[in-house]
Amino acid sequence: MKLKGLTIEGFAALAPMAGVADRAFRELCRQYGAAYTVSEMVSSKGLTMGDRKSKELMKLTDAERPAGVQIFGSDPDIMADCVKSVISTEPDFIDINMGCPAPKIAGNGGGACLMKDLNKAQAIIKAVVNATDLPVTVKMRSGWDADSLNALDLARRAEAEGAAAVTVHGRTRAQMYAPPVNTDIIAEIKRELSIPVIANGDVTDGQTAAIMLEKTNADFLLVGRGALGRPWVFQQINAYLTDGRIIPEPPVSERMRVMVKHIKMLCEYKGERIGIREARKHAAWYMKGIRGGAEFRRQAGQLGSVEQLEELAYKITLENS
Repeated sequence: MKLKGLTIEGFAALAPMAGVADRAFRELCRQYGAAYTVSEMVSSKGLTMGDRKSKELMKLTDAERPAGVQIFGSDPDIMADCVKSVISTEPDFIDINMGCPAPKIAGNGGGACLMKDLNKAQAIIKAVVNATDLPVTVKMRSGWDADSLNALDLARRAEAEGAAAVTVHGRTRAQMYAPPVNTDIIAEIKRELSIPVIANGDVTDGQTAAIMLEKTNADFLLVGRGALGRPWVFQQINAYLTDGRIIPEPPVSERMRVMVKHIKMLCEYKGERIGIREARKHAAWYMKGIRGGAEFRRQAGQLGSVEQLEELAYKITLENS
């Protein structure tokens, strides 16, 4: 897939997920074959006001490249102005969030709320594209609700304003993450646009990746919740789409090894106090479906150190061997 002058190799990338897709997880997913990564969404207003946390969110390392920075906001001028801060981190591309369903974002006019005002959405795309030579992509949903499935209209406007690609999550904002995923609207957008169309929604392994590509004819895939506690999902997708190989879920011992590695990276980058606090949710995802998982997840919620994590991982491995 080409994003202007940027060539992306592979089949699937890690979606930008607030509070999840941080540096540690992005690097881990790249190690397992994610074609590229995207930062957690960054507030355009925060960047223009010099907010330290916003700047920290968009720091990128060579180990996670190719990588983009995702920005959100509702004011075209502020979105364009924040680009100067974004390009200082040398991203490979910039992604505009027009799909986040969270009340904190959409309730303030950003994210999926922009799908209720396509003129403003178009103005934002135009402003950001004109502010940089980097490829600019746009992430959207199928619409605000079932009565306003307007992703095709927004995608056409994005292409007209110079966007390098669009990502379409086949759900409305009203659905949040409830089924089903509307693959028909992604397929329609793919037929109508000449720029790459990236499909997003319920891709969890090689087989679901193949089905999504078959139903939509999309150029690429974005994986979000399917990677939670499962960074190896990209390895599974790559193997299946390359030569039909089905890579099974790793044994519990390997899952625990990866979990410990992931959380040690978290603690290295954020400090143990913050890292362990954030590790609790990741640990719960890694433990999903294992024998005794409910009790182990309860114990994970009380973790206070890396040593406690290692002890828990060892205990889980023994009881599931």
